[in-house]
Amino acid sequence: MSLDSHIESVLWTPDQIAARVSELAAQISADHSPLSEPLVLVGVATGAFLFLADLARSLRLPVTVDFIRAESYGSGTVSNGSPRISSDLKLDVSGRHVVLVEDIVDSGSTIACLIAHLEAKGASSVSVCTFLDKPSRRKVHFKLLSKGKFYRGFECPDYFVVGYGMDFAELYRNLPYVGVLKPEHYK
Repeated sequence: MSLDSHIESVLWTPDQIAARVSELAAQISADHSPLSEPLVLVGVATGAFLFLADLARSLRLPVTVDFIRAESYGSGTVSNGSPRISSDLKLDVSGRHVVLVEDIVDSGSTIACLIAHLEAKGASSVSVCTFLDKPSRRKVHFKLLSKGKFYRGFECPDYFVVGYGMDFAELYRNLPYVGVLKPEHYK
């Protein structure tokens, strides 16, 4: 089975992705340098794992990495609007500067839940670095913590996209590009 044949169109190529990740890393490095302690990157599992790896390798400052899992999709294509944290951090983020690394910010519910969670854990600031942003679908307008910033790779049109870590029913994560999934493969 060729997963490429399930893709209607490619939105961002591997070269475009690599260039944008480098730009984001340069901006985050400039904004968070110097820090007395390493910056904490918190990847939102599972979709952000490739983006987090590429971003971490491109940053020019000390970082620690952890993952958190928040679920709001199940096996569907639309968030249920009620995210829950199903796997928490191992690192202590109290008094630390945190960058939440997300694959896609859609409704805003999950990211708002995670920011509140990190604030309750005592993070001194929370920034968000999302690979894709779908502002057209935003239902929850989240507030960053302290001097946190919002970094986005690309603004995504309102399509169901897969690749570069993003999935449908756990498939397509390993595609090196971001593409629009043909509707017959998710309906």
